[in-house]
Amino acid sequence: MTRNGPDVVEALPQVEVDTPGAPPGCRRRLVETARLNWSATDGGDPADLAQRFLAAHGVTRDDLTRPGRHDPDDAVCGAALYLSAAAGAYTLGVSPGAPSPAPTLPDLVVVVYHHTDRPPPTPPPAHTRWRLGPWRDSWTPAAHAAAVDAVRAAIARGDVYQTNLVGHAAAPYTGDPRPALARLAALPGARYGGTLHGPGWALGCASPETLIAVEHGRLVTRPIKGTRPATPAGRRELLASAKERAEHVMIVDLERNDLARVARTGSVRVDELFAVRRWCDLWQAESTVSAAPADGLGLADLLRAVCPGGSVTGAPKRAALAQIAALEPVGRGASMGALGWVGPDRLDLGLTIRTAAADGDLLHLWAGGGITWDSDPAAEVAEAAAKAAPIRALLAG
Repeated sequence: MTRNGPDVVEALPQVEVDTPGAPPGCRRRLVETARLNWSATDGGDPADLAQRFLAAHGVTRDDLTRPGRHDPDDAVCGAALYLSAAAGAYTLGVSPGAPSPAPTLPDLVVVVYHHTDRPPPTPPPAHTRWRLGPWRDSWTPAAHAAAVDAVRAAIARGDVYQTNLVGHAAAPYTGDPRPALARLAALPGARYGGTLHGPGWALGCASPETLIAVEHGRLVTRPIKGTRPATPAGRRELLASAKERAEHVMIVDLERNDLARVARTGSVRVDELFAVRRWCDLWQAESTVSAAPADGLGLADLLRAVCPGGSVTGAPKRAALAQIAALEPVGRGASMGALGWVGPDRLDLGLTIRTAAADGDLLHLWAGGGITWDSDPAAEVAEAAAKAAPIRALLAG
């Protein structure tokens, strides 16, 4: 079917909102009043489309230096925003890589919500029992390891310093996938736990990573890079690993540069470096980078600066994206993009790592890691499997 532009839907039914970042006190009293769905084949700039659509429906974020205010008695509350990694690459003018294995899922979704005094309806019981079939990976462990070696060769040539490689798996299912996807929010450390869905698709997120937020008047990103098992020995090993620290610092520098493009001169700073925190059965290293927004900075320019996220692309970003497009066998779909909330008073978007999506009769999951010259192919394959394991287990339950 040929599409001539984004789909805009008005006056959609009321639902209980489970989008990451939505105001907790409002979630049971919101009605969806407008929705924008956009795919890369529609043409146009997704960042600009998102900002203009939000403004047209009462959420104006054309100057992030102006403090906003959330009033639960006002009509508009805010909006869920989802942006795929492919859309982020599209804004940079680079190839998004292989096609998505979940083609029903849009590349940009903006859902505007208004307050209502009517409670949300009770969802009807599912008529089909949930069942998840066996997972099939898009590449074998040997193919994954070969891709790691290809990145190491590119580093040796001086093409890149680091590239993030992501693998994919799919499993057939029967029943309603939304309750299973909603369970991901219960995973320990799922700072951006939540769901979003539309006709023929649904996604669930358990991400611990902040892609971009506005906190106390500053732009904030919290890149995560470096993983070990959540044991005392694993924590000591992560803290002592020169390889993990070097990989992490490269991404922190990339994030500093990304923010500097849209920040007030001299305001970028690293507030926290290589803090070790727990997600499920893993230790992960996280830093906090912040900056004061430049005068007149709007949402569209901010999205163009930070998407797709540096911790899931590599450095330099454009060269890493070229490597990703050449090596990953399928597209990143719902993963490695952005999901969160944009309101009159807040902007809080998580990076869609630890994310699964339903499309047709298949459930999709992505996992990977950053590759440097010191990467061991077998260890990188094992790390990706360790990140996917808690999500696979919860979805099957």
